[in-house]
Amino acid sequence: MEERAPIISQPGESGSVLAESARERAWAEFVVRKREEPTVAPVVLHSWIRSRDRFQIDPALKRSPIRETQDMLALCDADGYVLATAGHPGVIEEIAEVNLRVGGSWNEQAAGTNGIGTALAEGRTVQVIGAEHYVSAWQRWVCTGAPIRHPITGETIAVIDVTGYKEKVQAHTLLAVQATAALIEQRLLLEFTLDEKLLCDRLFAQANRMPSDAMLAVDRRGRVVQLNAAAERLLTVRRPSGGQTLRDELGPVVEAALERGGGHPEGCEQTIGSRALGGQVRIVTLPVFRDRRPIGAVVVLPLGEPGRLADRGRRMRAENLALREEVDQTSMFEEIVGTSAPLRAVLARVSRVAPADSTVLITGETGTGKELVARAIHRGSARSSHPFVSVNCAAIPQALIASELFGHEKGAFTGALERRLGRFEFADGGTIFLDEVGDLTSDTQLALLRVLQEREFERVGGNRSIRVDVRVIAATNRDLNAAMGAGAFRSDLFYRLNVFPIEMPALRERQEDTPLLVAYFVDRYARKAGKTIGNIDQRTLEILQGYSWPGNIRELQNVIERSVVICETETFAIDESWLRRELPKPPHPVQSLADDLAAREREMIETALAASRGRVSGPSGAAAKLGIPGSTLDSKIRALGIRKERFKGS
Repeated sequence: MEERAPIISQPGESGSVLAESARERAWAEFVVRKREEPTVAPVVLHSWIRSRDRFQIDPALKRSPIRETQDMLALCDADGYVLATAGHPGVIEEIAEVNLRVGGSWNEQAAGTNGIGTALAEGRTVQVIGAEHYVSAWQRWVCTGAPIRHPITGETIAVIDVTGYKEKVQAHTLLAVQATAALIEQRLLLEFTLDEKLLCDRLFAQANRMPSDAMLAVDRRGRVVQLNAAAERLLTVRRPSGGQTLRDELGPVVEAALERGGGHPEGCEQTIGSRALGGQVRIVTLPVFRDRRPIGAVVVLPLGEPGRLADRGRRMRAENLALREEVDQTSMFEEIVGTSAPLRAVLARVSRVAPADSTVLITGETGTGKELVARAIHRGSARSSHPFVSVNCAAIPQALIASELFGHEKGAFTGALERRLGRFEFADGGTIFLDEVGDLTSDTQLALLRVLQEREFERVGGNRSIRVDVRVIAATNRDLNAAMGAGAFRSDLFYRLNVFPIEMPALRERQEDTPLLVAYFVDRYARKAGKTIGNIDQRTLEILQGYSWPGNIRELQNVIERSVVICETETFAIDESWLRRELPKPPHPVQSLADDLAAREREMIETALAASRGRVSGPSGAAAKLGIPGSTLDSKIRALGIRKERFKGS
């Protein structure tokens, strides 16, 4: 059969304006003057003749007719109960009278032959028309149902059904419903594959740390997705008896752990009777979440020394909590956005230091993304499969910071009712990020110095040294050199932390990245709010680029999120009043070098007096902190007119 060449219109060709006017004259000759041979392509003429003579199309037609479907879509569970409906309002209202609505039971045991129940019974797509329904009240309808199967196990997990009036039955409906069910199964396969990958990743991360323990990755239905060598050996030795499988036993355990996952995201410990495992066994169930949705658990059977099982169970639950906290907190910044030279320089340093396992000190103003860079270093290191534990040292009361970092023993202080592991133990094998490290007290600085030097510490109230393998990344927005000069930060700790320094540029130093950041955050928060925002107002972009952003990326992020929330159009714009404008600063009077040095000296002395509560001499006095004799400091205090009494008791 000869293939016909396609007819292609070329409006952009030379002379297209004249050609169009010729086409308009040809249309008028055919439609208005009824001439049968207008000057148009044959294919167009044949269509015009069909439109006029066979279909009797009105050339003055204002819009094409639309065919309104009178069908209803129902999604049902594996037992035939209706979960949701959608479609033509009239059909939904009318068919609700026979209980084809949410909560209605349409399996064959309850409703006889019908599209939903029969699809479940037969395990395939079926179409039941009119009097084919066993119950006469259903015979007004045509129902087409298709089972949706679990893409891995093959079990029927749902049914999709399209119901309409039998007089308007469509030949293509059965194929359309069947194809829709197949598309849903393909999407489920993708989702389950991603779930299984995450379960396996979590299993391998735990197994690398405790290879002697038996571990199984189990999905929500109790199916064992993966197991380590210790679990395989255990299941080979302990054969199932009495017909009960491991899946039957683990299903309820995992489901119960996930149900209380919100209250116990770190997991739970229990003893169960297991025929499959050969008797009473103690297990630790560690829930696994994807996008904050529970997808299964890693079930651990500790096989170590009985006397240490309780401690190891607590440790595993603590690690699992740290892993979940990492997933929850990464949503703060999903990726590094920008192409400016200062940012590229930072990323180059990150790529160099990430695999080196060196201690890193990140400095920069608040809101510049220091934690984001710390996470990037962790992800690029050999420790990436182990926990990343973040601690904001400025957010924890000074009296509790040591307990938070190093843990405490039972009875170490009032309220210490049980032993608690510290963040360093949670991070063992991984990375600990100490944000605002410049706010640590002198005692905690000394303990941290010991960890960096000797890789060991003691819990508060304890006398046993605990060894850890942790990479330390610290960050601060303070000037640590000035703090050392004032005696507020230990110089030996600074040099231990400052092995590989990274300075984060302020947003005003990388303003060429502002349009990219704006586009990124607008898209992110629009999707989160379920809105469609396709444009960014040019004036808004100019305002955002011209602002100095004292709060840096965090401030920009907050302004954009607030603007997206109140945005009612598809064009993004901001309220300029939300940007706090800096008042012009008066010019600084010319100050002599002597005056400047005196002001700096006063500041350092007052800082040291505040730290020593007004004491000048002695090991903990201000003179010792400043490294000068007490008599020298006394003379300087008198010369500068400093009242040291006001620092006593501060």
